[in-house]
Amino acid sequence: MIFAFYKAQGLSEGSFPMDNEDENLAKSILDKDKSKGVKILLSNDAVEVDSISHPGCFRLFTCTSICTLFFLGINGDKEERRITEGSRSEGEESVLRAAVPTIKYLIGYGAKVILASHLGRPKGVMPKFSLKPLVPRLSELLGVEVKMANDCIGDEVVKLVSGLPEGGVLLLENVRFYKEEEKNDPEFAKKLASLADLYVNDAFGTAHRAHASTEGVTKYLKPAVAGFLMQKELDYLVGAVSNPKKPFAAIVGGSKVSSKIGVIESLLEKVDLLLLGGGMIFTFYKAQGHAVGSSLVEEDKLDLATSLMEKAKAKGVSLLLPSDVVAADKFAADANSKVVPASGIPDGWMGLDIGPDSIKSFNEALDTTKTIIWNGPMGVFEFDKFAAGTEAIAKKLAELSGKGVTTIIGGGDSVAAVEKVGLADKMSHISTGGGASLELLEGKQLPGVLALNDA
Repeated sequence: MIFAFYKAQGLSEGSFPMDNEDENLAKSILDKDKSKGVKILLSNDAVEVDSISHPGCFRLFTCTSICTLFFLGINGDKEERRITEGSRSEGEESVLRAAVPTIKYLIGYGAKVILASHLGRPKGVMPKFSLKPLVPRLSELLGVEVKMANDCIGDEVVKLVSGLPEGGVLLLENVRFYKEEEKNDPEFAKKLASLADLYVNDAFGTAHRAHASTEGVTKYLKPAVAGFLMQKELDYLVGAVSNPKKPFAAIVGGSKVSSKIGVIESLLEKVDLLLLGGGMIFTFYKAQGHAVGSSLVEEDKLDLATSLMEKAKAKGVSLLLPSDVVAADKFAADANSKVVPASGIPDGWMGLDIGPDSIKSFNEALDTTKTIIWNGPMGVFEFDKFAAGTEAIAKKLAELSGKGVTTIIGGGDSVAAVEKVGLADKMSHISTGGGASLELLEGKQLPGVLALNDA
C-alpha cells in the first residue's frame, strides 16, 4: 500500500505490483488530507524479502477525527480462554501492553480508535468470552476512558462510533460471537469496514488466519496498515532471519518433531548452527539406534529424523543434540530423577530435560554467534525439577543480548519460559505470535500480512 503513495508523488515504487486504482486512491487521500491540514508521513525504507516487500511503518499524523479500526488479538485460539474482572493471563496482559504504543500514537493525533478483537472459540454469544473485563485495564494503560459496545456491528455500534470524540476509544465486543468471522464472510467484513476510515492491524499472533477482521476487512477498508508491534515482528522475524548477522544459530525445542518439521527444514537453509532440545530429541536418538527408555518417540518420524541429520551435514550446518539428559521414573513434578547419557536412557525412565554437560556445550556453541532465534523449551519447564535446561538457555541468551547479539524468542512456550525467569526485557525481541511465528519461520505467507501489503 505504501508504494502507491510513493508513485502518487512521482517517486519510484520499484517492482511492487499495483494498479491505477491504487495510485488514484493514494492521490485522492493525499489531496484530501492536505486540504484538511492533515500530515501524512511515509516511511523512507522498506525491507525486501523473497521478492515480496513489506512496508516500513506507515505513520499517520492527524488533527481531524479519522476513525481507525484497530485489531488486537487476545489469545484467540485457546478453546476455554476467558477473562474475569481483575484476572488476566500473562499472555492477555502482554498483548494489551504491546498494543498501547500504537493506540496512544493514534489517539494522540486525534483519531477515533475502534478496538476489535476475538477471544476463545465461542459458539454464538457466550458471556464468559466477553471482552468487557478488559475495559478497566485498557483505560488504565491508555490514560483515557475506554467505552464498551455490546456488539461489534449494527446500529448501536454505529451510534457509539459517531459519538466518539477525537482521541476517544471504543472497544467492540468479541468478533467471534459471529460465525461469519472465522468464515471470512464478505458481508460481515463490510459491516466492520463501514465503521472506519483506516484499518490498523497490530495482532501478529493472528496474522496466519484469513478471517473477516484480519483479512476480509481490508478488501473494503483502505488504507490498511501495520501497527508498530506488527511492524516490529516483521522486522525481526522476516528481516533478521532473512539477512542475519553471522554466525546465525537456531535453538528448536518442543515435544514432537512433527510439530517443528517445517521450521527445522526452513532453518537448515539459513543457519550455521542448529541446537535441538525437548522431547523431539528422542526420535533422533532412536533413529540412531540408541536406547531411549520410556521417552517420547514418534515411530513414524524416524526416517525423517535421519534425513534431517543428513541434510544438515550436506549443508554444512552444525547440528547439536544433547549429550546428557535429566531422566525421570514418571511424568510428574515429584518424580525421581537422575542425569544419564542421552544415548543410554534406562528402561522405565524418560528424558524430561537436557543435562548439565549439554547446557555447557550448548552455551559454548552459542558464544560464537551473532544472531540467535529460539523456539521451544529444552524440557518440561512447567516442572521445576526439569526446568534447568530451559532456564539456562534463557539466561545465556540474556547474557549474549547484553553483548550485542541479536536474540529473538520466536513465540509459544519459549516466551513463557523466558517470562517465567524474568528475562523477557533482556532479549532483543519477544514474539507475540505462536502459530504465526512458526508459519513465518517455515517460510509461509501470512494472509493478515499479505492483506496489508495489497491494501
